[in-house]
Amino acid sequence: MKKIYCLTFLAAIVCLLSCKAKDMEKIYDFKAPTSKGVDLDFAQFEGKVLLIVNTASKCGFTPQFEGLEKLHEQYKDKGLVVIGFPCNQFAEQDPGTDNEIVEFCKLNYGVSFQIMKKSDVNGPNANPIFTYLKSQAGFTGFDPNHPLAKILDDMLKKNDPDYAKNPDIKWNFTKFLISKDGSKVERFEPTVAPEDIATRIEALLAE
Repeated sequence: MKKIYCLTFLAAIVCLLSCKAKDMEKIYDFKAPTSKGVDLDFAQFEGKVLLIVNTASKCGFTPQFEGLEKLHEQYKDKGLVVIGFPCNQFAEQDPGTDNEIVEFCKLNYGVSFQIMKKSDVNGPNANPIFTYLKSQAGFTGFDPNHPLAKILDDMLKKNDPDYAKNPDIKWNFTKFLISKDGSKVERFEPTVAPEDIATRIEALLAE
């Protein structure tokens, strides 16, 4: 009986330590390859406000690249870092190679912020950064005033009537805004335009 009690106690301690370690995990613990295949260490961004977005080149939301670039230009000298992660998981709307994607972004939208290597954001092969971000900020719904909100909702419900209950990325151009110390992660769905989060960016930069 004592042996069983001790084992149960040890298991509880291990679980507690594991949970604490998970709670302590921050964006700065991760590395990810850029479009050129070079690992980018996110530890260097501590003290900066981060805006991380899963992007696509052939999506109805693709023009948001323009807004993201404007945020980058407006706030980069004040401490904002914008990072785009191309993803082909949503209706295969980013089928190009990493080089093709970067060239498309530059030529069509003048993108100068960091573009990463194409990767998954959901499922077993999801980039660990997005697994972390989803654990910190779940899905809270599309902006009902956006003209594409109902279309997205109807489409997603066909595949999963309960899609809104899980934290998965729902579509291209989901945005995660992270405070300077990594303690706050805010999520904005594709139906929120980049310019509409400028106020939140300014608030986090001022902290």
